[in-house]
Amino acid sequence: MRVDRRSALALGGGVVAVGALTAAGISLRSPYAAPSVLPSGTWHAGSAAGTYDLGGHQVELGSRFRVLRAGVPVWWARTGVLAAGRGALDWTDVHGHFSDHRRLDRWWSDVRCEAAEVVAAGTLRMSGRFAAVQGEEKSWALTLVSHDDVLEIDLTVPGADVVMLRGDLAADEPVRGLGAQFCPTDLRGRYVVLAAREQGVGRGKEPLTAIVEATKGAGGSPTTTYAPMPALVTDRLRALDWDEDQVAEVDLRNDRVDVAVWTDRVTARWRTAAAPHDLVRTPHDPLPQWTTSGAIIAMQGGTAEVRRKLAALEGAAISGVWIQDWVGERTTSFGDRLWWTWELDRRRYPDWEQLVGELAARGIQVLTYINPFLVEAGEKPGGVRRDLYHEALQQGFLVGHPDGGPYVLDQDGFSAVMVDLTNPDASDWFGQVIEAMPRTGGWMADFGESLPFDAVLHDGDPRTLHNRWPVLWEELCASVRGSDEFVFHRSAWRGTRAPHWAGDQLTSWDAHDGMASALLGILAGGLSGLPVIHGDVGGYTALPQPVIRTTRNAELLLRWSEWYVWSPVLRTHEGNRPAENAQVWDPDVTPAFVQQTKVFAELAAYRAQVVADELPSMRHCCLEVPGTTAARRDDQYFFGPSFLVAPVMEPGATSREVTLPPGRWVLVWTGEEYTGDQVVRIRSLIGQPPVLHRAEDTAAAEISRRIRAL
Repeated sequence: MRVDRRSALALGGGVVAVGALTAAGISLRSPYAAPSVLPSGTWHAGSAAGTYDLGGHQVELGSRFRVLRAGVPVWWARTGVLAAGRGALDWTDVHGHFSDHRRLDRWWSDVRCEAAEVVAAGTLRMSGRFAAVQGEEKSWALTLVSHDDVLEIDLTVPGADVVMLRGDLAADEPVRGLGAQFCPTDLRGRYVVLAAREQGVGRGKEPLTAIVEATKGAGGSPTTTYAPMPALVTDRLRALDWDEDQVAEVDLRNDRVDVAVWTDRVTARWRTAAAPHDLVRTPHDPLPQWTTSGAIIAMQGGTAEVRRKLAALEGAAISGVWIQDWVGERTTSFGDRLWWTWELDRRRYPDWEQLVGELAARGIQVLTYINPFLVEAGEKPGGVRRDLYHEALQQGFLVGHPDGGPYVLDQDGFSAVMVDLTNPDASDWFGQVIEAMPRTGGWMADFGESLPFDAVLHDGDPRTLHNRWPVLWEELCASVRGSDEFVFHRSAWRGTRAPHWAGDQLTSWDAHDGMASALLGILAGGLSGLPVIHGDVGGYTALPQPVIRTTRNAELLLRWSEWYVWSPVLRTHEGNRPAENAQVWDPDVTPAFVQQTKVFAELAAYRAQVVADELPSMRHCCLEVPGTTAARRDDQYFFGPSFLVAPVMEPGATSREVTLPPGRWVLVWTGEEYTGDQVVRIRSLIGQPPVLHRAEDTAAAEISRRIRAL
């Protein structure tokens, strides 16, 4: 019952007109189009030329800049290794779909090093100037510190608005990460803006993207995401991450990595390791044990509907029921939406306590929903007992507008305001609101990516805090979360510890914005600091309009659920148009879905070990079998260390190709053995996507034996 991307889809009559234009080959320019590549610049070592030994690293300043670790290049550049500029990013915001226009008045990229000195063990201090641009020079200072496998970087360019670290890439060096990027995981050749925002609808799927962009400004691009992360890894066993929260532009065109951060100082690290696992380990909060042993089923519509749907799923392994409409529904042009008043709607759930008690008796947790917005409740049927909107307004707890008053954000059907998470009193107050929510198992903590760049805050600059906002929202939820509650977030940024979900996909099969894109986002997130991600079974966004109509049938729903069985959490969603989409309690879905929940439950002990690890639960093959042909594929993954999963991503398919790593591999469903280091085609019945384990893995073999016995 979430909005923004979703509510922006009341497209109206513009669909057919724009669809005709795109069908005719008439291009509609995207606001996310990449700008031109900035000049590569030059490097001059001058009198600082030489080799500097930092212990763990050696720095070579000569005709090029190069840093080595045990003789292996870690950071190098044939041209300029630094750059800086003066200018600004101008932002446009449509329902949380932020797009930027870069303005550069000056760009300094010709680097002169004037001094270099080892000032302490393992520390090299460098300084110099950029060649003058339009008569203006700019000084820079760079400090490198060696700590074993880590090279710390501190770059300062006083008076700059944006500074850039630059480095070359080897010819065969894929670059992955930068958050939950819903596109092919090798980002080489792409330009990525790291700004938390709505991911968009279509995201390159045409004519849908052009239609949605032209009519609602909500099309997105292949690299717009709720959960960007300032961290990347390469298949050459090196990784780069940085500390600044300001928006960054990462340009991976022209065989190099250019990281431009909109500030005058960047602190970063190049890390190397003997194995890829050591580059992606990320501490995170544990999942409650109950989440590993049964599905979390989304249900709404009132007490009677919840009971009816549960009855239809008799025999399923269910650990939780997620009731997002606990606050009641409102009707908009988009369809049914939630009332963001954050109190129980007694008209919809008059016997809530009895329902919760019934579920508790069956060992089923109850989860709810909340986001950091507030709305006026004047038109809510039955009214409210406590008016949170006016409480927050009177106490000054709301994000402000530069013209005065609260920042009112259009939700395409109603307006909402944001609680100011930089105000300690406001956070404490809203924390009490969250604590008062009626639930036993946790909640979906939606949004977090919507802070306007021109907002007025109690404390801080919105340009710095925009990306930090998801973490502030996470920290508030964590401060009131019970020890056995499951609280999952959509937006993210560096420092996150919470579990996440992969946001809103179309109810479709495609890799732009459908089921296949969900896998891409999960794998990329795992490679850059988001180790525990799951998703909405069946997707979220269905479209009724002509030309772009998208709904899910039983096959899509079951194919989607069958590989989420091999993930940290199995959670369903009714979607934005429940009546038009297949649901897990439909007669043609239920038998197969019930069986899938049993497989999920059989994996409980193994899953608990996987999610307790600091490695991604769902792992790109480059982590488990680096250097193999399998490591190049984005459409298969490892669930933990033992199981290779190859989701079926095409309608009507009864088999699919799997690239097996070297060794001997056993199909879970039949016990059939395959020789590895080859591509094989494996039969794939509904509920049985290709899932294999190594023949010598006796623990996995025992799990497989129990699954076959179900």
